[in-house]
Amino acid sequence: MPSPKFWPIWVVIATAVALGLVLFVVDLGSVGLVDETPPLFASSARGMVRTGDWLIPQVNGLPRYDKPPLVYWLMAGFYSLPDHASWDPLGSWAAALPSALASLGVVVLLALVVAWWERCCLPQPQGVWLPAALCFGLSPLVMLWSRIGVSDSLLTALVALAMISSWWRLESPRIPWWLCWLALGLATLTKGPVAFLLFGLTWGLFGLQQRPGKLNLERLRPVPGVLLSLVVAVPWFVAAALREGEPFVQSFFGYHNLQRFAEVVNRHESPWWLYGALLVVASLPWSPLLLLGLWRALVGRQVSLASFAACWLLAVMLLFSFSATKLPSYWLPATPAAAILAALALAQRDPCTRWALRLSAFTSFACAIAVVFTPFWLAQIRDPDLVLLPQLVERSALVPLAAVLLLSGSLLVLWWSRPAARCSVFRPMLGLQLSWLLLVPAVFCPLLRLGDSLRSQPIRALALQIRRLQAFPRPIAMLGVIRPSVHFYSEVPVAYEGTSAQSLVNLNHRLQADPRVRVQQDQPRILVLAPLSLPESKHWAPLLSPLIERQGRFGMWWLDLQQLGQKAMVLKRRQDLVPTWQLPRPERF
Repeated sequence: MPSPKFWPIWVVIATAVALGLVLFVVDLGSVGLVDETPPLFASSARGMVRTGDWLIPQVNGLPRYDKPPLVYWLMAGFYSLPDHASWDPLGSWAAALPSALASLGVVVLLALVVAWWERCCLPQPQGVWLPAALCFGLSPLVMLWSRIGVSDSLLTALVALAMISSWWRLESPRIPWWLCWLALGLATLTKGPVAFLLFGLTWGLFGLQQRPGKLNLERLRPVPGVLLSLVVAVPWFVAAALREGEPFVQSFFGYHNLQRFAEVVNRHESPWWLYGALLVVASLPWSPLLLLGLWRALVGRQVSLASFAACWLLAVMLLFSFSATKLPSYWLPATPAAAILAALALAQRDPCTRWALRLSAFTSFACAIAVVFTPFWLAQIRDPDLVLLPQLVERSALVPLAAVLLLSGSLLVLWWSRPAARCSVFRPMLGLQLSWLLLVPAVFCPLLRLGDSLRSQPIRALALQIRRLQAFPRPIAMLGVIRPSVHFYSEVPVAYEGTSAQSLVNLNHRLQADPRVRVQQDQPRILVLAPLSLPESKHWAPLLSPLIERQGRFGMWWLDLQQLGQKAMVLKRRQDLVPTWQLPRPERF
């Protein structure tokens, strides 16, 4: 193997791009949209193309105020490409490609900055830029969210660009001062002011860690930089507030930012130690290297990439640990920092590094053992759509293939890292990462397709059948379950309701008064999607036609509207029910 110091910059970039394509782009459009959040993003983006309104995202006839528009604009750009339906029949390629390309960009960025750091700060470069790129790309969280059409991966990429370019600017005046501020403005257009909070908290922690007078923050030109970020981000917020008024301000700033931080919303409650656990889980199996790199960075006092990455990681942990609403995806902006710390730990060839590498191998070995018992722990999943998943996985070759790959990588590391081997830590680490990289096309992608066939394909098939049964778009109802992909694939307005007596009264009133799903007076019936248990309900059974079609655990019926109105009147009189669908609900769609 040639010495890493002879690897030119184009080799670093080409290698990082190739890895990003394998990790995030290969097989991207082979599965459909996964309920429930990705179809909301995809429907909103496609709606921008069809309506020509690129200011406020809308889904199912309602404005979607939860996120700024940058990720919607990127998705809409792909949806607007010619002949989109032929090359993206499932609609998931255009929706997920911004996330995939964003993560690919982080892989390239990490490879570049670590390669530069090696050349400038080490007496002999060791090639740890490659492990750094793979530590990020092979993170379980990164692999999953990079194939989902939401805003988290794009936010992670823009936060990474802002953080790394700002640190790089302090070390090298050749880096443009405005790059980090442009990235911050775009990050604010992706998910709101959280990017500025993370940036400020990171630099505050970094400043406290360094000796007074060591940081020359004037190189970042903060005053014109903040103005640049505001010029990039603020115009959309002003335009949205002027057009939408108080509902936008209360929903975006009040509910989706302040209230989410102060209160648990939408049942997203997790223990206070969640992000401490994710620090370890999201970096498996090289979590020991991450912990070693974090310890060294916090104990050291030098201005370095490692100490900055440590402050970056701690800023994410502190900010979101104090948030009442906690989600695993909130940890994503910390994954580039974790990759830097794990990779830079390899740069010090001492017994601690070798022991951390061996512990990483044992961790991978433990993951291989856990894989052997995959059918057992898959059986603990309570999703009724995935009841058959343990049996299908057990019949496939995925479990033994994954176990063999992980065991092989672990044994290679243990063999190469033994004292008698006398080789650098670069080869064992790369062998371990190669075994995990092979899991992506060999196991991870087939497993995603298997899950799609069980959970998403039945709903997708019913939604497409709706388009064949109706000569022109008419509203439908989905009862008992909320699956936004029904709206995306059927391309008709959907009234989502439960199966209770209250839901029956609500649906009857909505079909008369809700402009989104109002039916014509001469329309005698509408299509209904629901679990196959719906005819067992005493309220709904008399209103339904014979089953039209079933897919998985779902079925489709015609619902008689005249009988629905009569039944609603009876329930209102007997149970004193009144329609409640008009009550404000922040998460409605």
